[in-house]
Amino acid sequence: MIAGGGTGGHVVPSLQIARALVEEGHTADSIELYGSRRGQEATVWPPLEFPYTLLPGRGIRRSLKPDAIWANLGAVIGLAWACLRAVASFLRHRPRVVVVVGGYASFPAGLAAVVTRTPMVLVTTDAVPGAVNAALARFAAASAVAFPGTDMPRAHVTGTPVKPEFNALERTPSARAKARTALDLPPGRQTVAAFGGSLGALRINRAVAELAQRWSSQKERSLYQVTGRRDYEQFARLTDGTSADAVSRSSNAASHLHYDVVPFEDRMPTLYGAADLCVSRAGAMSVGELVVAGMPAILVPLPGAPKDHQTKNAQALVDAGAAVLVPDAECTSERLDRELTALLNDPDRLESMAAAAKSLGHPDAAQQVARLVDAHAR
Repeated sequence: MIAGGGTGGHVVPSLQIARALVEEGHTADSIELYGSRRGQEATVWPPLEFPYTLLPGRGIRRSLKPDAIWANLGAVIGLAWACLRAVASFLRHRPRVVVVVGGYASFPAGLAAVVTRTPMVLVTTDAVPGAVNAALARFAAASAVAFPGTDMPRAHVTGTPVKPEFNALERTPSARAKARTALDLPPGRQTVAAFGGSLGALRINRAVAELAQRWSSQKERSLYQVTGRRDYEQFARLTDGTSADAVSRSSNAASHLHYDVVPFEDRMPTLYGAADLCVSRAGAMSVGELVVAGMPAILVPLPGAPKDHQTKNAQALVDAGAAVLVPDAECTSERLDRELTALLNDPDRLESMAAAAKSLGHPDAAQQVARLVDAHAR
């Protein structure tokens, strides 16, 4: 059993671990994924090669407002029902081992593992464990962690399992030019990619849109902005007061900045391959992809993230010399202009940052976790 869902930071590692277990000799029908009916997995998993179970439940809202209290009451009831279903399933199927990747969707399977005394391996992709993994930590046979020093018992540093396309990225000049051409970007221009995770980040979107105005005469640069579907229409209204279509344009003239704005990009490995530098949030998957790809970055941690985990994720890269941290409150077009220009004008520093990022990456993270799981299966 592999349990983890709700967001891409849990869904992607779950799937990569499952596929690594198949590479280790297990059959797909012997691996079952557990997730939530409300998470990304509800739309991502239906054509999957693995059996899966979607349980009821939702995350807890961190608020004492009346509507949040009522919502949380419903969440607790749904979670209790999901836990009962998970325990019944474990008693019926007797899994050899359960892998908990974190997120509210993984708690029922983790609790069922404790109740049925099933060996459990925890996977923590942030620099600090989330609430579910922290609660289950003392019951775990082993913990796979992304960063050295993560406070988990019986920890093994494996890195974050990411999609294999990121592991295969080449960042040679010719490969970069090819990736830019694939995205309709000028192949010879310095390229900055900006994104804020699967949901987007309005603070980054605003700052980057204003940065594009500052850079309007920068004929040597391209700016590729992924706003996120949630923020795209709001971003469009903020930037020009009309519609998303008017914002999604390119300044393609040779004497101007080349500026592309899209709500979503399903070719993220290609975008990483095209960019000299990224501006991003510091979620687990973004950071995991950056280090595997060897990508220099300016990281803008999400304020208010549980246990401030995004700041700690970003700090791990900063300490290694792979990134620059810009607090959310300081993420303005002026600050981005200053930081980006300094880096783009210093190719030696960009190269050293890329090498530092690469040194933190674990391209075989999924395989390492799979072997750890095998070692603790009963």
